[in-house]
Amino acid sequence: MYKLSQLIKESFRIYYKKTVIYLSFHKRKTVLIAVGLFVVLSTFYVAIWKAPAEFPTESTITIEKGSTLSNVANQLKEQNIVRSSLWLRNLAIIFNGEKGVLSGDYFFDKKESIWSVAKRITTGDFDLNLIEVVIPEGATNYEIGRILEAKSDSFDREEFMVLVDGKEGYLFPDTYLFLPNVKAKEVARELNNNFIEKIAEIDEEIRASGIPIDKIIKMASILEKEARTTETRRTISGILWERIKIGMALQVDAVFTYANGKNSFTLSTADLREDHPYNTYTNKGLPPTPIANPGLDSILATINPIKSDYLFFLSDMDGEMHYSVTFKEHVRKKNIYLN
Repeated sequence: MYKLSQLIKESFRIYYKKTVIYLSFHKRKTVLIAVGLFVVLSTFYVAIWKAPAEFPTESTITIEKGSTLSNVANQLKEQNIVRSSLWLRNLAIIFNGEKGVLSGDYFFDKKESIWSVAKRITTGDFDLNLIEVVIPEGATNYEIGRILEAKSDSFDREEFMVLVDGKEGYLFPDTYLFLPNVKAKEVARELNNNFIEKIAEIDEEIRASGIPIDKIIKMASILEKEARTTETRRTISGILWERIKIGMALQVDAVFTYANGKNSFTLSTADLREDHPYNTYTNKGLPPTPIANPGLDSILATINPIKSDYLFFLSDMDGEMHYSVTFKEHVRKKNIYLN
């Protein structure tokens, strides 16, 4: 009986020992497999799944019509949208079979995984949210081009300048909403159409003034640059129209900013004598073109001038306007407020 008991105990001890050894071995094996799997997945994530460090955020990527899946995958890899063209192709096939990708402009405001990119290009998720573009009153066509260029990566400023050549003054300053992939021709058309609509709203007043629209816009562009308020614009409008009437040169400094970038405080005597079409000191009448894109207030001030005895005006360092009847009075005020 004793020997049987000892035999059972010994058998149990051996079984327990083998079980512990077996479990320990498999536990270590499981841990090793888990660690190995973690390393593999981490490597896969960093090398393939994770967005590239150089991912071009706040940018628009164009997939041309007719592009093959293989070409698009290579393109997006070259543009640092994804790390692996092979995995992008595989995921695109999983999402959309052999149908390929949808052409168009895709906006990326932040980094995205290869999964997200594949999903978007196979479903046409362009993410083109409208952007607000503010065109201030008095902006030139060149300045408008710069504003749009800063707002949209796909905007072609050089093309825009070609399209608006000869349209200085005829692009209406306003707040606009555009798609981030907006094209130059769309901007030029929208701003010019807005101008046409605004002018149509005051057509009766324009006709009543008897002033041709081209002269109105030229004068309004000067008022936009020379004055800040409705009253000063209307007063200066009266002065400048009177100068034209009596054959006196306009002698406004704002045109020089358009012609050579200088203003009242940086102009030299040589600048005032320089022979060019925009010099309103050496040439009588209005400049050959508008010098900016005026707002509605300046346009209305042009056709609703305030008549007065003033023939001269100047703006001091604070933007305050000072008027004079005679040139002698004008020189005295100039010495007081500008020297």
